[in-house]
Amino acid sequence: MNPDSVAALAQALVRCPSRGGVDSYEPVLAVLEDWLAARALPYRRLLDDAGAAVALLVEIAGGRPGPWWTLDACVDTAPYGDESAWSFPPASGDVVDGWLLGRGAADSKVAASMFCHLAAELAPRAESLRGGLAVLLDADEHTGRFGGARAYLADPRAERPAGVLIGYPGMDEVVVGGRGLWRATITVRAPSGHSGSSKTVVGAISRAVHLVHLLDAEELPLPQGDFPLPPRLTVTAFHGGEGFSVTPDRVDLNVDIRTTPDFTAEDAEALVRRAVSALTPEPLVVPVAAWPPFRLTENDQPAAALLTAASETGLTVSPKTAGPSNIGNLLAGEGIPAVAGFGVPYENLHATDERAHLAELSTVYAVYRRAALTLLGAEDPPEAQAASSEPS
Repeated sequence: MNPDSVAALAQALVRCPSRGGVDSYEPVLAVLEDWLAARALPYRRLLDDAGAAVALLVEIAGGRPGPWWTLDACVDTAPYGDESAWSFPPASGDVVDGWLLGRGAADSKVAASMFCHLAAELAPRAESLRGGLAVLLDADEHTGRFGGARAYLADPRAERPAGVLIGYPGMDEVVVGGRGLWRATITVRAPSGHSGSSKTVVGAISRAVHLVHLLDAEELPLPQGDFPLPPRLTVTAFHGGEGFSVTPDRVDLNVDIRTTPDFTAEDAEALVRRAVSALTPEPLVVPVAAWPPFRLTENDQPAAALLTAASETGLTVSPKTAGPSNIGNLLAGEGIPAVAGFGVPYENLHATDERAHLAELSTVYAVYRRAALTLLGAEDPPEAQAASSEPS
């Protein structure tokens, strides 16, 4: 692996704006397709239900029977926010003092480039591999739809993976688990009226505030067993009312509950429905999303392969159970184990002046390479090790 080549592809990707739900994904997909085609790597587009391209899938079938494993990196990005606050253009792609600058440098265009290079290295050795290796380049992750991952799982032509390694950045930890979530909208209704009327009207806002207090007062269980985080309930949106003279008849709330193995989506829904039953008329609860929590042990694959590879490369890396959810939760709902959060050091992910440090590229690549070879049951003779360090 030539780190300059990995950096060059990552730069080209950062220079293609690909904000989820804002920019066309065609330019960033075209950069990847040109790179893959130039190396004769087998790839194809994955489409959503509307026929739009939401991912590229690279598939390298091994010459021996065995499970398939997937490397996953998103190539769409978060929005820029206030561009005037950036000290460089959000789509810069420049490397300054060892930092790759721009939105997506950290999440996750460096990882996408690394995984493409790893596929290019392993493809000539496909006959020696057991099972197969897929690289999913997801162009619909930051919308929250996870369209690329969903299209991959729904594709009848794709081999179902035994596990997925998600290339989020950060060298200190490997995310082996995460809290799940249960989300709902709640509609609170009440009679409307004039705010100056002599008749007292308890409007929807007052009723909704009372409901928020009830939800905030609910006691959630402490962490139990091997799962280190407690559940959490947050009211994340509150909409209602207009002007000054009308007592509104409707308020809409969003409720986000992070779940654990001991406090499930069913428990979360029961809690909310218990709270709303204290109001008359009873507010309408509409669940909108539910993902299960997940957690791998250090002996479960693919966590074991990645953690062992990091240790053998000389790194001290800790397994972590994350509070926020990620694609690992979506995969857990499909019964597919996943790890996330190992990559190059970074700063300001999703924030102003996002950047990724490139000095550690070779080390991070070596970890993923070693983990992939372990999962694919491939030996690594000296000549192959030497070839991996040659320019590509």
